[in-house]
Amino acid sequence: MPTRAFLVAFILSVSATAGVGASGGADEPYYFYHARPYGSESLVGPTRMITNGGFGILQLENRSNQLDEIEWGNGWANLWKNLLNPVTAIEEKGWWDFFSSEVIPISINGGDAQYWPNYMNHLIGGGMGYRNMREWFRHHGFEHERRWALATLTVYHFLNEVVEMHDKTSWRVDPIADMYIFNVAGVLAFENDGIARFFGETLSMRDWSFQPFYDPRHGSLENVGQNYTVRLRLGETTPWHLFYHWGNSGELGVSRELRGGHFLSAGAGFVAKNLEDVDGISETVNLATSFGLFWDREGSLMASLLYAKEKDYRYRLNVYPGVLKIGPLRPALTFISARNNDFLAGVTLGNWPLLPVGLGSRVGNDR
Repeated sequence: MPTRAFLVAFILSVSATAGVGASGGADEPYYFYHARPYGSESLVGPTRMITNGGFGILQLENRSNQLDEIEWGNGWANLWKNLLNPVTAIEEKGWWDFFSSEVIPISINGGDAQYWPNYMNHLIGGGMGYRNMREWFRHHGFEHERRWALATLTVYHFLNEVVEMHDKTSWRVDPIADMYIFNVAGVLAFENDGIARFFGETLSMRDWSFQPFYDPRHGSLENVGQNYTVRLRLGETTPWHLFYHWGNSGELGVSRELRGGHFLSAGAGFVAKNLEDVDGISETVNLATSFGLFWDREGSLMASLLYAKEKDYRYRLNVYPGVLKIGPLRPALTFISARNNDFLAGVTLGNWPLLPVGLGSRVGNDR
């Protein structure tokens, strides 16, 4: 297939989504965003989605959190080199190897299972993020909610790929699968009300992203990451639910419903520790164990405690807006216990959710 055909298919798919019924109706249902003034939902918005999603790869151990170490120009140039020449990149990988590792879920071998984050983070996560942003823009009175949501998602995904590709110079197939297949498919899938209803109501899917903060002393962006959760009730009368939390990690467990719409959840699983090159054309991750405890109110995360042997974080406590109040302020706090007896702390101002990051610092051994 000629290169131009890839670009035309991509543009037509996006245009079909953005151009038909560009404004949602005022009576359309809200499946993901309910404007709750507390917890993680109070921080949902385009700037935080772009920050958490765009810089999410900085969570990996072999990536620096310091923003001045990102090679922006190289990442942008190599991304477009591959997006404008997808056939050449895929031929370098091999068509069957590309589809069997990036697209078709047929292998459980870690080196051949790059499709897993494609489905979970780009198809389901990206699709839900698009619909979530549609609802956010509608609630805040924006016309053409689809276009605003699509613009937000486009910035997020391009930033994500540029940051990921910042040190690459060769042909890469990862951005081709992400940008041309899964990102587009996610948007188109979650345009469907039935799919959005299933994930939003049956599975109670929500955005439980971290609270990123900037450390001006070290020039680093800490505690960044786009996360999601689903849960499914295990019976009509039971308070117990099957629970799954994912993003850079994946924790499977159970939730118990308490009074007043509160839930306690616990899960265990694996976290992506490092990106490893497979064959010079694609990458996979190696994994470490992770555990998590979560408290939410009506699906809006109030606090989480995560443990993982990833990066230099060990224990990570996020306390979201609404748990603490200091006069008119609703501060959200992050505390991270790191290796080498270091300690990180950050503050997010819940009164201004469009601020993409909070402020924080590392205490301990200087890096």
